[in-house]
Amino acid sequence: MTVQLAVVGLGYVGLPLAREAAAVGLSVVGHDLDPVVVDALNSGRSHVDDVSDADLRHMLAAGFTATTGHECLGEAQTIVICVPTPLSADGGPDLTAVTGAVEAVAARLRPGVLVVLESTTYPGTTDEVVRPILEEGSGLRAGPDFALAFSPERIDPGNLTHSLRDTPKIVGGHTPGCAARAVAFYGKLVDTVVRAKGTREAEMAKLLENTYRHVNIALVNELAVLCRELGVDIWNAIDCAATKPFGFQAFRPGAGVGGHCIPIDPNYLSYKVRTLGYEFRFVELAREINHRMPEYVVRRAQDLLNTAGKALHGSRVLLLGVTYKPDVADRRESPAVPVARLLRRLGTGISFHDPFVEVWEVDGEPVTRAGDLAAALREYDLTILLQDHSAYDLQVVADRARLLFDTSGRIFRPDVEVL
Repeated sequence: MTVQLAVVGLGYVGLPLAREAAAVGLSVVGHDLDPVVVDALNSGRSHVDDVSDADLRHMLAAGFTATTGHECLGEAQTIVICVPTPLSADGGPDLTAVTGAVEAVAARLRPGVLVVLESTTYPGTTDEVVRPILEEGSGLRAGPDFALAFSPERIDPGNLTHSLRDTPKIVGGHTPGCAARAVAFYGKLVDTVVRAKGTREAEMAKLLENTYRHVNIALVNELAVLCRELGVDIWNAIDCAATKPFGFQAFRPGAGVGGHCIPIDPNYLSYKVRTLGYEFRFVELAREINHRMPEYVVRRAQDLLNTAGKALHGSRVLLLGVTYKPDVADRRESPAVPVARLLRRLGTGISFHDPFVEVWEVDGEPVTRAGDLAAALREYDLTILLQDHSAYDLQVVADRARLLFDTSGRIFRPDVEVL
């Protein structure tokens, strides 16, 4: 085995992992089924926000290579699976990519190899899905013959404060020996490794982190709706509560929740709970509240236009920031999509501007991109700030827009509507 690490899935989780491993001197091969991604990476072009082209050039100089072939899986000492787990039609995790990757690993698995799953999923997946495929496909046993572990990814795209290295890494092994192997591996890449009791606890830890955020975001989203009726400034109330040095963590409302973690991951846990014959009511309610925020934003936009003597139907609306969070190009589950969909359905002409997005489609239909932001702000009947990218001069936006609806809570002026 000549490859120290094979990373399966070169997205926002796998590519930063490969970068960190290459940086500490490991020989790394990345595997991805998308030939466009592989060709771009081998040419020095990154598709991931947190890995720059310069980072990628350093990786390539250190020996990193990307491939669509499975041969590298039979040469690696450690294999880490970082493939997507979207929602299936029944609301559970779609494990198609996971099982496909595991089957490819199983066909080439050798004694002594460490296999780690990082893809987010429900508790029990590593033991109930991954392990049987590996054992049946290879004829080897997890524990005695090869090491098996789960380590949840904790990548936060665009976070310049916490990197992969200084974010503690949770590891749960199939056996204590498996855990020790995984701890030793990740100890080369991160400053702190936290050993979970087992794979199920490690899987649950990831879902707990994101369910916590999901529920608390839903709480402030609902409070935002109610506080407007009560005549309360929710943003000021949150800022005041956040001065308490213990027992409170500030969450803030918005047009919805996006990315993979918050709108998707808690559903895995809810799905698993339903298989036991129970309902996870907190998650179900939080999903309902967060899911209806885009509709609330559109209704507020309609009220704002009505106050100005305009109808929503026939008006022109400019959407600022269509990614799921500020200062990244990632558009997964962005609330901008349902907002745009609802506006179109109501007969509104929409355009967008985003410094990170050149082309944007909603339901297969392209949305016009405003090239000259300053001119567009004066031209459109209403501007809705969805993501407050740092590239935006918010005071200039407020000065030039005919009407401005700020869903991010950044511009507090009498002439600006705030969520």
